[in-house]
Amino acid sequence: MISNLERYKKDLDSLLSEGESLLNALQFECWPDEFKKELKKAYGDKAEEKLKALPSFAFKYQSWYSESKALIRQLLPDRLDDFTRHYEKPKPRKDITYENYRIEDSLQGLSVTRGWDKEKVVGMDAAVPHMKQQLAILISVRKRFESSLFDIRQLVQADLFDSELQIAEELAKKKFTRAAGALAGVVLERHLSQVCENHKIPLGKKNPTLSDYNEALKKADVIDVPEWRRNQHLADIRNLCDHSKKDEPTVEQVNDLISGTGRLTKTLF
Repeated sequence: MISNLERYKKDLDSLLSEGESLLNALQFECWPDEFKKELKKAYGDKAEEKLKALPSFAFKYQSWYSESKALIRQLLPDRLDDFTRHYEKPKPRKDITYENYRIEDSLQGLSVTRGWDKEKVVGMDAAVPHMKQQLAILISVRKRFESSLFDIRQLVQADLFDSELQIAEELAKKKFTRAAGALAGVVLERHLSQVCENHKIPLGKKNPTLSDYNEALKKADVIDVPEWRRNQHLADIRNLCDHSKKDEPTVEQVNDLISGTGRLTKTLF
């Protein structure tokens, strides 16, 4: 089974390759003649083939950005704001200049001219440095993998969670619903505890419960109300498995708990 560490490396390499293609596509849109000349120098007769292989920046960037953002949030969270800043339009913004133009503007095809002769003030080419910086941040994530200072605790923990949830699935298949739910509940509680730690959210209790973690995350705006309700539903199933002496948890309830916990460990950091 592929480990989380290997999976992150594979995802990162894929995003870097796609990001380089998107940067080339953006540069081609901005400077088509110059880009073709450079491509011809580098690839000769294969230049036209390389040109046709370029993705559409407008159609492909958003998915690349979302996946890259999720990876950075997990592996290099202190650079997440920097990564986002190169995409999002600054607020407030009275005038659009080269300094405050962002990738989001380029996706809208925004350009600014002045005067009767339509002298260009700023256009899509102003997004190129921001795309380069986003790629540089992704490269710094790869360098972190190579550093002896890289903290792999959460990656190892994620592997452990995956293994425990697989055991819970097997228990549920064999109708050991209470044991399966209890195990999944432990994984859920540990994960929400780690998320609180990641966001430096203080807990008032010495021994907080799953509900306490969920409530703290909602108050800190890490999760929204619908997510809080879903988590509370999972907590209720966990309590049924752990504490109820009258009602037996159903296989469907336990499967909801296992799948919901698995989703959270992959999406909430």
